[in-house]
Amino acid sequence: MEFLGDALLGFLVADELCGRHPGAAEGPLTRVRASLVNRDTLAEIARELALGEHLLLGEGELKSGGWRRDSILANGLEAIIAAIYLDGGIEACRREVLRWFSARLETHVPETARKDPKTELQEYLQARRQTLPSYRTLGEDGPPHQRTFRVECCVEGLEPVVTTSESRRGGEQACARAVLNLLLGEPL
Repeated sequence: MEFLGDALLGFLVADELCGRHPGAAEGPLTRVRASLVNRDTLAEIARELALGEHLLLGEGELKSGGWRRDSILANGLEAIIAAIYLDGGIEACRREVLRWFSARLETHVPETARKDPKTELQEYLQARRQTLPSYRTLGEDGPPHQRTFRVECCVEGLEPVVTTSESRRGGEQACARAVLNLLLGEPL
């Protein structure tokens, strides 16, 4: 169900973005869609819908607060999107998805879409003919269902930056943002 919901969500948001911004280039549209259909946004929407209170979870997940975890909330929302589609068809699914995303669709526009921090950092360094950053996972903590990852980013000429996140990718993105802030003289 998560697989189908994810595919439907991507399609519906892409279709809506194309309708709202017919002249926009593919790159900015792709960045806006990615900012809308990522785990963090889906978890926010799931929280707005109080989805966690209605999930049936195993005893271990209940004890560890799994109903609050972004990954579980996002997956649950994707499964609901698939269920709406299977039960009511594409138009019923479109109505609900666009209702949930309406405020975000207003504020996430191609004209202001930023690239993800890893891409921004890579482009920043490439433009200055500097060595590309390297990322490394320093460790994992916590039980299997609630891991945290310590990730390091190394850039020539700077001290390594270390961040902690619920995913390796999230840690790499956070590291890249911190390094960019250092390079640009912005607060961390």
